Amino acid sequence: MPNAEATAGVPDKALLVDWGPRLVTYRSGGGKASGSPGWGRAVRWRSLLVGIGSVVVLLLGVLALFATARPAPTTSARLTTLVVASVPFWNLAEGSGVVAARTRTFNEVSPWIYGLSSQGQIVAQAPERAADTTAAMHRLRSLSIPLIPTIANITHGHWAYSPVATMLGDLAAMNHHITDIVTLVNRESYAGIDIDYENLKATDRESFTTFVTRLGQALHAQHKILSVALFAKTTDVGDNQRNVAQNYAALGAAVDEARLMAYDYHWASSPPGPVAPISWVRDVLAYAKTQIAPEKIVLGIPVAGYDWVDGHGEPVTWQQCFQRTTAFNTPVHYDGRDEAPWFRYTDTQGREHEVWFENADSTKAKLEAAKVSGIRGVYLWMYGRADGRTWDQLPHILPATAAPVSGTDIAPR
Repeated sequence: MPNAEATAGVPDKALLVDWGPRLVTYRSGGGKASGSPGWGRAVRWRSLLVGIGSVVVLLLGVLALFATARPAPTTSARLTTLVVASVPFWNLAEGSGVVAARTRTFNEVSPWIYGLSSQGQIVAQAPERAADTTAAMHRLRSLSIPLIPTIANITHGHWAYSPVATMLGDLAAMNHHITDIVTLVNRESYAGIDIDYENLKATDRESFTTFVTRLGQALHAQHKILSVALFAKTTDVGDNQRNVAQNYAALGAAVDEARLMAYDYHWASSPPGPVAPISWVRDVLAYAKTQIAPEKIVLGIPVAGYDWVDGHGEPVTWQQCFQRTTAFNTPVHYDGRDEAPWFRYTDTQGREHEVWFENADSTKAKLEAAKVSGIRGVYLWMYGRADGRTWDQLPHILPATAAPVSGTDIAPR
């Protein structure tokens, strides 16, 4: 879920019962039945039998209603704390090792491994890494943690708008793509799928909502989960077209997990600065909760950063930051307002660098923000090797509980 740049409830259904007209006529005065005493007793017995019959009919109707209605989400399912390991293909070996060593820390894993061909077909993002991917996926499957892989609109290693645009603009192509996704999920026995289609245009708003809604219906019919990656924003229009393309309210109603990519507030082509300043993260959560049911919101937390030099930021892992501070003997500073570590150094060519990244302390602030907000949980965007203290503190702040595998256990509203 690389983010190139920054950026309820169902009303209780009342059961309305029409008891129908009364079958016994009473005098308006005394309230006794007309006719002789014998006739009165017969009427009373008839009235009793009719009443019993009406109750039986009502009960049968209620039973039929429950038999045909879709099961409602259970309270326990809605309160399940979700902790997702979102692992890109280039970090599958390291990431799967982290998950394997901490099976009680995570209750869902999303390998970021699928892309789209130029014709819109689902393909492996890194076919040259097929053996490594197979080995890591086998390892993850052995852990019995629900797998919800990600499909991104990556073509030949680059973000590609055309394959998604073609699909969104052609109903037949959309239906075919939905069928392909459901087939993939069933064939590989995945718990569901995560959709990460980025950099859409404002004009795609309605068609993207239609696609996600129909995909959700198709997956839920198979008892599978649908997740969608959303750009972080604090208003509906956000700050660019891709924010407009994502209708939080409509998409939130269609999916089981709305994953907020709350990072890249500063990014590769921006000036240096914190990747996910805590005040912005809180604002993103606050806005999302006005549009999406909190039990569906999953906060994305990065564990890497950027090293800026000559006007461009290079993505760096926590491990690389540690190595550079050691190699250049430079101290790490911590911005308490933004909850973000940073440092500067001069390389061997005399160039000045500024680095902002994430460590266990900055991650802790985001985990606590997620906990306080009452949302469903978090996903960790595991770009590369992270601060090991992160994994130690995670279960103490947000202890994961067993996640239901069925998509219908977290039915969309």
